[in-house]
Amino acid sequence: MATLTFDVSGHGPRTVNVTNVLNAGFAGADQESVLAHIEELAELGVPRPGSVPTLYNLTPTVASQEQQVWVHGDRTSGEAEWALVVDDSGEVLLTVASDHTDRQLEVHRIDWGKQIAPDVLSQSAWLLSEVDTSDGNVELKSWGTTPDGIETLLQSGTVDQLLTPAYWLETLTKAGLLKPGTVLLGGTLPMLDPDAQYADRWTVELTDKRRARSLRVSYVVTRLPSLEPAQLRTA
Repeated sequence: MATLTFDVSGHGPRTVNVTNVLNAGFAGADQESVLAHIEELAELGVPRPGSVPTLYNLTPTVASQEQQVWVHGDRTSGEAEWALVVDDSGEVLLTVASDHTDRQLEVHRIDWGKQIAPDVLSQSAWLLSEVDTSDGNVELKSWGTTPDGIETLLQSGTVDQLLTPAYWLETLTKAGLLKPGTVLLGGTLPMLDPDAQYADRWTVELTDKRRARSLRVSYVVTRLPSLEPAQLRTA
């Protein structure tokens, strides 16, 4: 089980002993466009989901606030997402997260691609009840940085381009999962530059323009080296 701690703006620290991690998929507000995108992915070999939108059920241990992500291979990428977190008192928090995913594994099963790397959440959050996400005033952006320091804007949009937190609160309630310890990432936006997504640093930001405040998460991606046969020989 992972334990997360959030500095909630105006309300002090909150602790979450994570019991459920759910990642929303194909969660665009325009579901017709989502269905068209699913067909495009199917032509590339990515399996169609069993339902649209969908929720991927991951182990509680994937929830992380670490600033370093360890991966195999060079085809992994973050995804900018807002996240709902039910803290230990039962209050619902809103924060920003990156769903780090192995793109090669995704071709076989999307949940495998998500499970192999963490969901990295910010250490700061807001009370969901204090944020209006329905009017285009809450922006979601991500950037990728190369080893030589070049930063590229990878995703940019507003939270109302995705299915709303209210939609997922209702879904969680029906499933009996709106309870302390549940973390739900609410889906992501299209990549502006897909070739640049395999970056060495990922930064994601959620901005509430109405209240002039932002949440941010940033982490380094470290690729595990393969062990050469000579390294494994005994004397």
